[in-house]
Amino acid sequence: MQENESNIEAKASEQQAPQSQSASESSPRPMREGRRRFERPIRNYSKGPIQWALCNVYSSKNDTIITITDLSGAETISKASGGMIVKSDREEGKPYAAMQATIKAVQEAKAKGISGLHIRIRAPGGHGTKTPGSGAQSVVRTIARQGVRIGKIEDVTPIPTDTTKRPGGRRGRRV
Repeated sequence: MQENESNIEAKASEQQAPQSQSASESSPRPMREGRRRFERPIRNYSKGPIQWALCNVYSSKNDTIITITDLSGAETISKASGGMIVKSDREEGKPYAAMQATIKAVQEAKAKGISGLHIRIRAPGGHGTKTPGSGAQSVVRTIARQGVRIGKIEDVTPIPTDTTKRPGGRRGRRV
């Protein structure tokens, strides 16, 4: 009876050993210890010195206008707007139109040798709303995805310290 139990245990250990060897041989990579590290994706930045330019973004509720100029702002490199992309008036200020306009403007600037952009975002300001429209955020995100380096992002919305009289008169706008 003891011989039968020992034979069964021996056969079981023989069967288990080859399975563990085949499992380690079948895996192409050895198991690593510790935490798994993720590598960052490689950006498709151009090599060499960075040619900087200025990207002026005017984003209101009704439209998004992107103008890429040189650093002084004197020479326009490329420009696009949401109205150039979509057909209906109500779609001009939407993020999709801003994204497509940004792709068009940035590709034209990259063709002219621009590899880095400083972004200036402007809302209507003054008597209008002081917050940029929904297209401004998608413009920044799209520029980052186009493989162009982003220098600084600043808000240049004109905010009055003390304002002039709002339009509409004493009794307001009569509808």
